[in-house]
Amino acid sequence: MKFTRPRDLATVAIIAGLLTHLLLRLAYDSLPPLPQLAGSTLLVIAVVEVVLAFSLRARIQHRPGAKPVQPLTAARAVALAKASSVLGALMFGAWTGLLIYTIPVRDEFAAAGNDLFAAVVGMISAAGLTAAALWLEHCCKTPTETPGKD
Repeated sequence: MKFTRPRDLATVAIIAGLLTHLLLRLAYDSLPPLPQLAGSTLLVIAVVEVVLAFSLRARIQHRPGAKPVQPLTAARAVALAKASSVLGALMFGAWTGLLIYTIPVRDEFAAAGNDLFAAVVGMISAAGLTAAALWLEHCCKTPTETPGKD
């Protein structure tokens, strides 16, 4: 399994942003206003992944007092990290598309000012989730053996 590449995440974010912007151009006036903290759930997931990353890192590096980690547990954590990084990139693109759309129309639509704030919260949360997922994936690397060490 290969590590997640930033260019893959950037591609997902750009496509999501363009599609979101296009959909908003077609139907923004018929949508209800977004809750201001709509994207904050991604930040909660990011915090959980950071805690998991530090726990697994200690266990994988065989630090004193840390239980060894089962290979299947590490594989599941890597799968979670990969899925979360793609979700974070996807949502970052979507929130960015919303932000780019709402900045010029905030005087035309009453909900655009509220949605502008929601987009910023969502972007920060999605970036946090992507970073946490990449950190979790990094922490699941097996330590390299040094030559001559038995």
